[in-house]
Amino acid sequence: MDLIRSGKAPDVIRRKGSEGTLPLPVDDRIEILTLLASTPASDLREKALATLRGWKRAEIRRVMANPQTSPEVLRFAAKTLVPEREELRETLLWNPSLPAECHRVLQQKPAPVPLAEWVPEEATHLPEPLPPAQPESPPPPPTPAPEHPPKSEPVTVADTETGAVEILAKLAAGAKIEDIAGAQAEAPPEVTKRDDELTQQDRETLIQKINRMTVVEKIKAALTGNLETRSILIRDANKIISRAVLQSPKISDTEAESYAAAKNVSEEVLRLIALNRKFMKAYVVMRALVNNPRAPIDITMPLLNRIHEKDLKGLSLNRNVPDVIRGLALKMIKQREEAAKVKLPGKH
Repeated sequence: MDLIRSGKAPDVIRRKGSEGTLPLPVDDRIEILTLLASTPASDLREKALATLRGWKRAEIRRVMANPQTSPEVLRFAAKTLVPEREELRETLLWNPSLPAECHRVLQQKPAPVPLAEWVPEEATHLPEPLPPAQPESPPPPPTPAPEHPPKSEPVTVADTETGAVEILAKLAAGAKIEDIAGAQAEAPPEVTKRDDELTQQDRETLIQKINRMTVVEKIKAALTGNLETRSILIRDANKIISRAVLQSPKISDTEAESYAAAKNVSEEVLRLIALNRKFMKAYVVMRALVNNPRAPIDITMPLLNRIHEKDLKGLSLNRNVPDVIRGLALKMIKQREEAAKVKLPGKH
């Protein structure tokens, strides 16, 4: 990312970045696309813009709703993407990281053009009025409605993934889920039961009911549900759901430690844990994250400086973690041992 910002990245990296094919998380790939879309090189700029325009709308909105997204990316979206994708306006306005000048601009929606302004000035006469329409034959009498019409519940915007992204954006900005329109989803009783009150049958029922939930209902369950519910939803294939679990105010350090050590959660969950200051204040969470073989190297390497010597020795013997982490842990142990040695005064 730094090489691309400085313009020193190799051509092959910049080309792959403009195609969105670099082996990086979605958030980083979108940030790279915005950087390349602002570059002076016309071919890269056009390719990056074309890739952004063809990107999945739900992923673009999720990145723009994330408070961790770079202000430069949000500024680019406000200037370049909003005129083409009006739905991004509200998402960006709810993001607390949006620069103030962009916030003021986005609040001023373009006024609709009056119909009269579309009449060309050089028009000298209006077309001849159409003749009055001939009266039509009376329509046939309506067929009587059935006594018991089938019930159909309309699908609102909040029932879709796009609506879920908006809800997460508003939650990140400090709104309460009870006050967000479309998020008042009723959770089944198994979701809100205390964990010590759940029976085996409740747990089996809970899995079945969660599988039948909509995206918004899962978000509500992730934020207000019990530990059993969160442990199921943290492994949900939809990244929006796992992100909502980590925003739950009910998560304890012990629970966060279990997620940081889990081998069956997505890489993005581990990244979000590493970016959460509250979780990183707990040493046990940081230690579990460093020892997790699924944790990305770029987030575990900076944490090694904060690991205690005893845990560093265990890490240097852990065959499950990447070789670079194990080797770096061994190198840091030797450096600390050298620094701890008492230096004898030299002979004069």
